[in-house]
Amino acid sequence: MSRPRRRGRDIHGVLLLDKPQGLSSNDALQKVKRIYNANRAGHTGALDPLATGMLPICLGEATKFSRYLLDSDKRYRVIARLGQRTDTSDADGTVVQERPVTFSEHELAAALDSFRGDTMQVPSMYSALKHQGKPLYEYARQGIEVKREARPITVYELLFIRHEGDELELEIHCSKGTYIRTITDDLGEKLGCGAHVTFLRRLAVSKYPVERMVTLEQLHELVEQAHRQDVEPGSLLDPLLMPMDSPASDFPLVNLLPVVAGYFKNGQPVQVANVPADGLVRVTEGDDAKFIGMGEIDEDGRVAPRRLVVEYPV
Repeated sequence: MSRPRRRGRDIHGVLLLDKPQGLSSNDALQKVKRIYNANRAGHTGALDPLATGMLPICLGEATKFSRYLLDSDKRYRVIARLGQRTDTSDADGTVVQERPVTFSEHELAAALDSFRGDTMQVPSMYSALKHQGKPLYEYARQGIEVKREARPITVYELLFIRHEGDELELEIHCSKGTYIRTITDDLGEKLGCGAHVTFLRRLAVSKYPVERMVTLEQLHELVEQAHRQDVEPGSLLDPLLMPMDSPASDFPLVNLLPVVAGYFKNGQPVQVANVPADGLVRVTEGDDAKFIGMGEIDEDGRVAPRRLVVEYPV
């Protein structure tokens, strides 16, 4: 039986999109997928439509390894509107309470300090967390409140930028699963005046270089440039991609000889010298260190395949 024809290009890598305000993460993903004419695409760590900034878009085989970015830390710049609480904890929601802003600078400093380090956070009802297969925000839009368990988060750094009138600006470096809208809402309650997010920008994800971020406008300009030069758009677009294994760059690297890699790619655990005692590893092959997948050290100290790159014919 002949293999079904694939739609789009077999292009693999991670684009660091600077997502614009007003666009959902999925809408941004679909735009990038069309621009690259990619057969597969996925994003990691959704941003609200109100938010801007770094949204890693995984193309092709990179989608298999996007899960590892969900565990990475992130950095945000946020501006909060003090004195108003909304049902979504951001400016897209409806104001449900207004109170005067009367706290002192000392009270603000103490409140900010209470969020630093390891804490527990109850996710917002307007989050994408699933309950019985549906995201919480779908229940919230129907007026249904779902009981949520508090989850551990870590705020590695919380920088005070400015406080002017009813605006408060902060920079937050935090662990996976941290909701900035929830921190803002909780802070407003600690200060007794309420607060919601009016501006949110994701500055960084993991160790990805900020200077590699590109906008949709820049991508469209490259496509137009390619047409003017009568070259394939991919010749200008593809160099923007980070390697397909970059989502897993924090894991130890194990390089296999080609003959050993053959067994690994066929699903067999392989014995390799000088590997970590346990855990996941990033596996490459040969002198050019070609990425071939993720492995896990089994109880016998072998590298067992866990997620492999499919090698498509050119």
